[in-house]
Amino acid sequence: MATTGDAADDPASAGDYDYRSDDVDRPGMVDDLDDLIAGDVRFDDYSRQLYATDASAYEMTPIGVVFPTSTADVAAVVDYCAEREIPVLPRGGGTSLAGQTVNEAVVLDFSKEMDDVLEMEPENRRARAQPGVKLGDLNAELAPHGLKFAPDPAWGDKSVLGGAIGNNSTGSHSLKYGKTDAYVEEVEVVLADGTVTTLGEVTMDELRAGADPDGSLEERFYAEALRIVDEEADEVREKYPNLKRNVSGYNLDVLIDEAESDSVNLARLLAGSEGTLAIITEATVSLEPVPETKAIGLLTYDDLLDAMEDVAPILEHDPAAVEVMDDVLLDLARETAEFRDVVGMLPEGTDSVLLVEFYAESDADGREKVADLIADRVPDGESDADPSDGAADLTPEPRRARAAMEAHDPETREKFWKMRKSGLPILLGRTSDAKHIAFIEDTAIPAENLPAYVADFQDILDDHDTFASYYAHAGPGVLHIRPLVNTKTVEGVAEMESIADAATDLVVKYDGSVSGEHGDGRARTQWNRKLYGDHLWNVFRDLKTAVDPDWLLNPGNVCGGADMTEHLRFGPDYDFDAGFDSALNWDNENGFQGMVELCHGCGGCRGPQETTGGVMCPTYRASQEEITATRGRANLLRQAMSGDLDDEEQFDVEFMHEVLDLCIGCKGCSKDCPSEVDLAKLKAEVTHEHHQRHGSTLRDRLFANIDALNALGSTLAPLSNWAAKVPGARTVMEKTVGIAKDRSLPTFHRESLVDWFEARGGAQVDASEADRRVLLFPDSYTTYNAPEAGKAAVRVLEAANVHVEIPDDVTGSGRPPFSKGFLDLAREQAATNVDALAPRVREGWDVVVVEPSDAVMFQSDYLDLLSGEDAETVAANSYGIMEYVDAFRLDESLDVDAPAETLTYHGHCHQKSTRKDHHAVGVLRRAGYAVDPLDSGCCGMAGSFGYEAEHLSMSKAIGSILFDQVDDSPGDRVVAPGASCRTQLGDHYDEKPPTPVEALAEALN
Repeated sequence: MATTGDAADDPASAGDYDYRSDDVDRPGMVDDLDDLIAGDVRFDDYSRQLYATDASAYEMTPIGVVFPTSTADVAAVVDYCAEREIPVLPRGGGTSLAGQTVNEAVVLDFSKEMDDVLEMEPENRRARAQPGVKLGDLNAELAPHGLKFAPDPAWGDKSVLGGAIGNNSTGSHSLKYGKTDAYVEEVEVVLADGTVTTLGEVTMDELRAGADPDGSLEERFYAEALRIVDEEADEVREKYPNLKRNVSGYNLDVLIDEAESDSVNLARLLAGSEGTLAIITEATVSLEPVPETKAIGLLTYDDLLDAMEDVAPILEHDPAAVEVMDDVLLDLARETAEFRDVVGMLPEGTDSVLLVEFYAESDADGREKVADLIADRVPDGESDADPSDGAADLTPEPRRARAAMEAHDPETREKFWKMRKSGLPILLGRTSDAKHIAFIEDTAIPAENLPAYVADFQDILDDHDTFASYYAHAGPGVLHIRPLVNTKTVEGVAEMESIADAATDLVVKYDGSVSGEHGDGRARTQWNRKLYGDHLWNVFRDLKTAVDPDWLLNPGNVCGGADMTEHLRFGPDYDFDAGFDSALNWDNENGFQGMVELCHGCGGCRGPQETTGGVMCPTYRASQEEITATRGRANLLRQAMSGDLDDEEQFDVEFMHEVLDLCIGCKGCSKDCPSEVDLAKLKAEVTHEHHQRHGSTLRDRLFANIDALNALGSTLAPLSNWAAKVPGARTVMEKTVGIAKDRSLPTFHRESLVDWFEARGGAQVDASEADRRVLLFPDSYTTYNAPEAGKAAVRVLEAANVHVEIPDDVTGSGRPPFSKGFLDLAREQAATNVDALAPRVREGWDVVVVEPSDAVMFQSDYLDLLSGEDAETVAANSYGIMEYVDAFRLDESLDVDAPAETLTYHGHCHQKSTRKDHHAVGVLRRAGYAVDPLDSGCCGMAGSFGYEAEHLSMSKAIGSILFDQVDDSPGDRVVAPGASCRTQLGDHYDEKPPTPVEALAEALN
């Protein structure tokens, strides 16, 4: 082991490791590890490919994946691998952006089993937890005590504590809280030889007593830490940048600073080490109180450089956060319905904004802090405290801020924060070969140097004929910058490295760091040598060698041989072959391929099981399995089509069953995924091709043609209802067709909605006197199984003076065959309906649908099946029933008197995916109901999914998340618009809830 900080330049001489796993006996390893540990051991191709990527631009197929359940499991795996010189990689949520959680190694996934909060000490402001606990879950348990784990990375509800320590994470409020290292008090770790020990604070005397450069790995760790303190302190002080946000290299500056007080905390030396020094199995962290309240001042600027000039003066006001958003992201936000109005309030010509947030003891305190900021940074101290009135248009001289807006209530503050975050999803939504790649996106620069740095960096982008957006943490000098680069070409890869090289030169020039937040990994390890110099580079390597002599712990990172141009997910050798021509319309660059490649791996679909809010990804929330997350499915589909799996794997029966089968088509990913990956549409496309190649099952054909079955069941009612109750009938159905015997079946009505409408004499409002004219589409479920909802819709519409007709020249909506992958049948039905409805829509009729999934079929999915003006016309003039009432304020003409009760409202996932689920809430509230809208995901029934025997347990597991929300709601009863939702709720509560339109009809006088 080198002891001078001058290890040889040859990586091999310093213990670097270049591992190749081609000759590994995977079946033998599985057998051995299964005998050694209690956790799962998975070395199959699917599991390995699932863990080949993270949220970075890199891809490396691991040797296998292990899900440890305890420290003993981890120690056993590491000991086993050490004896055989096999690398090991600890991993959490896989949300890292620099490639530090992919490697050719045995992956230890802590996020599945080792994810508990073990102990809380509110009185001491401490907590002890396992490394796989999600930060959101940790803070949820701390919230009743008014405490939190302070570092707040943006993806904290998906990233884990071990990852936060491994990356030395921070977040938007690092001005107040700094980095994770400040909160690490003690860690239990497994060293590279399988030894379990605890690292924490020791006095310098204890450090010297425990040091032995020829002893155990723990003693060697002590010895090398001591040597760095004794011999390298001056070099560290000279070369480390004076920043709040430096996570490049090892945490030697903290070690040196602590030693001055005669004690060091060796646990903090692991912060930012990315699993290269030891594997953390437990961590004790200190906590901070949750602030009483917050306040925001939003400052606007004519130019990004003006905003950068203003950062340093703003810091004198002691803000908790200073976030920047440039013209690129403002333009992107302006294109979204959610933020169009907010961006529209900004003064004309606004190029950039700074969001300045303060922590405050009270509302008055917060208002005073914002007022002081505005008085100092805006001419005349003017502002617009009410954003609804628009921002004040102020002269930019003599100060640089042009105008200011304030936010003090939680709703407005959240709106401002969402606006700051809104552009990134669109930025990451490119389906072209060129993408905004994370490789130099978190350089850290002192605030006073930001203007010069940004100006020089823009020159670099101009020299490479590309562009990027500047956003995120201006206060601590960490600007997220993602240049648009095409790494599928040799020239693009060279361009990426050239930009990174030039950016590193700028970082050194302006006393910054190559990473202020996201770590080294494969993207930035090679630049640490330029940042710190050869001597400290070799000090890093000496420390690594001391505690990991064979370089088996996540080799290549921090001070290893990782090359940013190698192991790219999309490299020059990448080759995509779908193996078929797409049957759907893909309105994006690169079409179907563009959507398959769209997932960038952020893990947004990996919401914790206990977390509610948003729609995706229901099967992951229920199972906590990567293969059930949108990321997992999207990655495997791409890997199957790019040669990482066997040829035509994506059409194999096993692939369909293991990968796509549990996608329930909720469409939540099309809304909640930051890149809007539409896995439901991808599944429909691939399932259609699977049918073409392998045929389809009887059950799939039955569900695809459910409209005909419902019509037949209605004709034969009540006999059809009795038949399902014959003893043994349900068991036969399960064994022959696969329909779960424990799931209630729909009830058929002899008098369908159409029969009822005709029997009453058709429309009751004369067309010539009506305010509007509606074609009420007779969707299958409403027509034959739930006509009461259709009748309620008719009554409400007619009470609002709407002329209603039910068209008789239409067929099924196409939703059932679309969901089951029978796209030709779905297209045929869509074409029939469009041909029938388009002429009448042009005459002024609107199309209204009671069943939400059918309404969204008209509004969205028809455009995937059909092209042309007719389809677009029908889509643009189709509405769900409550959306229609709300959009045209029909309820304002209704005579209503709602019962004095609170309704618990569960919206349909398809409506949520198209941002149309809020309409019912507004209408019901105006009718006089109190409404508690659940921020819930899919109910788990998902059309036919919940009826299928092999999916029953998953369906109920997803449903249990909704049931817990319902039980916690103050509502007197539940309302839900969807057939599936009402079935799932009805089976659980023994009473099927009404639809919102039925509740509205009840309120009619």
